[in-house]
Amino acid sequence: MKTRARVTVVGSANTDMVVRVPRAPLPGETVLGADFQRLAGGKGANQAVAAARAGAEVTFVGAAGADEFGQSARRSLAAEGIDVSAFAEIEDVASGVALIFVDHSGQNSIAVAPGANSLLTPEYVWQHRQLVETADIVVLQLEVPLAVVEEAARLAKDAGVPVLLDPAPAQELPDTLLQCVSVLTPNELEMQQLVRFDDAVSGTPELAARKLSERGCQSVIVTLGEEGAVWFRRSGDLRCSGDRVRAVDTTGAGDVFTGALAAELGRGRPEKEALAFATAAAGLSVQRPGAQASAPGRLEIDAVVGAADPAAW
Repeated sequence: MKTRARVTVVGSANTDMVVRVPRAPLPGETVLGADFQRLAGGKGANQAVAAARAGAEVTFVGAAGADEFGQSARRSLAAEGIDVSAFAEIEDVASGVALIFVDHSGQNSIAVAPGANSLLTPEYVWQHRQLVETADIVVLQLEVPLAVVEEAARLAKDAGVPVLLDPAPAQELPDTLLQCVSVLTPNELEMQQLVRFDDAVSGTPELAARKLSERGCQSVIVTLGEEGAVWFRRSGDLRCSGDRVRAVDTTGAGDVFTGALAAELGRGRPEKEALAFATAAAGLSVQRPGAQASAPGRLEIDAVVGAADPAAW
């Protein structure tokens, strides 16, 4: 097993504008919030930071505007030791922004203006294909154009590099993309959105995973919040229970899970242990505010995993 994985993340970088509210506003309603924060975010950048803090050597491929938000995003990633040489700066375009409401229970509602993220191209990924082809694992999400995701996944598959895809925001995925995916990491809602069922009652995660497997996806991990996660594999399912903790902010928990999982799978850790590690990382992240800010370090995660009951794995 390697000491450090080489993880390449192709994806989005945003600035999160977070307002804490007693509850999410109804249509046409104004709700007074408690406070406001401006934080680094974007699913791709979040996952890159989570992987780096979990011990991986991370490279980020993405795009931002040549504005204050874009410069701040670049500085934030570089401060984590992430290689940003392929993080494009696009003139006369706004950087991506996410508007986030977080309620008293830590649940969030999010709207995203992708900005420069939507201008990332397959050609740009092709120009930086060496970063994909020499990685131990490639991490993708859906906050950049689908054609970009498909190009990165194809390059990785052709080079024999595992592909970890977080299918969020959920959308219909072509079979040609699923056939390149080693591990898909939806939450329960995203899993339902990925697969259409004739009978809603029969739309279980197990059945959805089977349908995605039939279309070519190698394996699917469904994240279940405080209930942990289930990994549906052709060789048999793995389950990992989560710790019941007081959630402060669930923003970015799925990204922390994906980034931590990539860090461990990329260095060759057994799947059962990697799943427990990622679940512990996500559990730690919801106990503090922010997306990137909430990603725990490797020593914190190892301490939780070491204290966990192995029977829960």
